Amino acid sequence: MTSPSFTATAEGPARQANGSAGAGVTGAPDPTVSADSAGVRHLVSIADLSRDSMLDILDLAEAFKEVAERPIPKVPALRGKTVATLFFEPSTRTRLSFETAAKRLSADVMTFNASTSSLEKGESLRDTIETIDAMGVDVMVVRHKSSGVPDRVREWTRASVVNGGDGQHEHPTQALLDCYTIREARAERSPADPPEDLSGLRVGIVGDVRHSRVARSDVLAFTALGAEVVLVGPRTLLPPSLASWPAKATADFDDVLPTLDVVYLLRIQNERAEGALLPSLEEYHERFGLTRERARRLSPETLVMHPGPMNRGVEIAPEAADLPASLITRQVRNGVLVRMAVLFHLLGAGATAGWDERDDAAGGTDESAGDRTPEGAGE
Repeated sequence: MTSPSFTATAEGPARQANGSAGAGVTGAPDPTVSADSAGVRHLVSIADLSRDSMLDILDLAEAFKEVAERPIPKVPALRGKTVATLFFEPSTRTRLSFETAAKRLSADVMTFNASTSSLEKGESLRDTIETIDAMGVDVMVVRHKSSGVPDRVREWTRASVVNGGDGQHEHPTQALLDCYTIREARAERSPADPPEDLSGLRVGIVGDVRHSRVARSDVLAFTALGAEVVLVGPRTLLPPSLASWPAKATADFDDVLPTLDVVYLLRIQNERAEGALLPSLEEYHERFGLTRERARRLSPETLVMHPGPMNRGVEIAPEAADLPASLITRQVRNGVLVRMAVLFHLLGAGATAGWDERDDAAGGTDESAGDRTPEGAGE
């Protein structure tokens, strides 16, 4: 697996992946460009990405890891660009992750708060989007409780649209950071022969699969990169049909547990028990939670993951969350790296100021990029 490098040119950063160079291109991304040529225009679903594009983003995230370790973790790759985070439902990890990623790339950030917007005065969603679009943003990161909203938003804006999670549909950047985290953990175990993808792994996604946007995106991403996926949960929380799911399903967690390389636990919402989809949260924990007893039966090599926020004592026992093979905290850290890669993947070819990874690593400066010191460092 070869990390990509970046070279600053007059036209913008030219990306080299696995030895093949891509020419810099001036201006904003071309909306007619296909996902398999110069780059994607939007990221609403994992299906918007080819396998090669997914690996491209993971390699970009790996290159950005060095940036995150600097005293001032910032590069001018997207200087002059504006990223708007439009969150119509509460979020901590995803919103802060995108805003941190944009700032580390030197983009300007516009934060939208639905509760204090003109939506409260009766303004339509479309009018809100078109108002923000008129201000000249380059990327809109959209999170909404209704499925399909990011797809509609891209019809109303000239900006690139990234799905930050929509209803029960998808959460593509969560899936990408999960893929990156698994691949990173495997590479640390086999540094001499780091894996390119997830081939050979068996991943169990456990919990409320039916209502989970994370599960939908993860299944698509994991299988596209070569993993086998099994969905685990009570029948009431599994998909009624697997016709569109490239995965198997079972209601017997203990049966499949010894066969799993990755145990991925989904958050259980209290309303599932209140809505009679579960007998009780206590019974769910006994049958489908990663209890203390199940954690003892795991191989030391089995990775444990959770998209957060965790309900300790429901889907996961406190001891299990803190296992040496738990990647839960690492998922949060890697979310910034992967979202930096996504933003650069969408806009990097059109950035007016590039960066040279090799020069920066050696402590060099790019006179054309200006002062690299971030405003409000440490916020």
